[in-house]
Amino acid sequence: MTAILKVDTIQDTAGNNIINESSNTITIGASGDTISIPSGATITNSGTANNFGGGKVLQVVQGSTSTQVAVTAGNSADTGLTAAITPSATSSKILVICTHGLFTKTAATTYCSLSLLRGSTGIYTIGNAFYSTSDGELRLPTVGISYLDSPSSTSSVTYKTAIVCPGGSSGTIYSQYQNQPSVIQLIEIGA
Repeated sequence: MTAILKVDTIQDTAGNNIINESSNTITIGASGDTISIPSGATITNSGTANNFGGGKVLQVVQGSTSTQVAVTAGNSADTGLTAAITPSATSSKILVICTHGLFTKTAATTYCSLSLLRGSTGIYTIGNAFYSTSDGELRLPTVGISYLDSPSSTSSVTYKTAIVCPGGSSGTIYSQYQNQPSVIQLIEIGA
């Protein structure tokens, strides 16, 4: 025969509520209490875990492109690297990580900057760090961007990169040169 104990509240010897049930919600402990899980014990969640504090990875989105893009001096262009994410809360942060290969070889000074954009708004730029010199020296860096953004939105947010080659330089900068891939990752971090 199965024994059933029916109670709404369990108290400790001092009269403090340690387990309470009300309106289908079970409360364990009170504010300031510590709930300890012994070594070797396992907590299994088959439902939804809410309000466990910040720093949780909520979702990851990845995008890539291997389409070559060429940008000449005095011009700018999207690299074609883009990805979109829909944050689950306005308090979430988006960690953006992207990797580009940039290439140029020209007998003139050629330089550019690489910008990260949220929609059409620039939010981070690595400026004029990638160049070849007037003697035609080759630069083939793998350029990484890591940026923690706070879009404050639960609508779809698109991130992309762009190359800007200012006037005063010459030659051509390539992204995804000879179809080498560039990659972007968007990681939603719960507040």
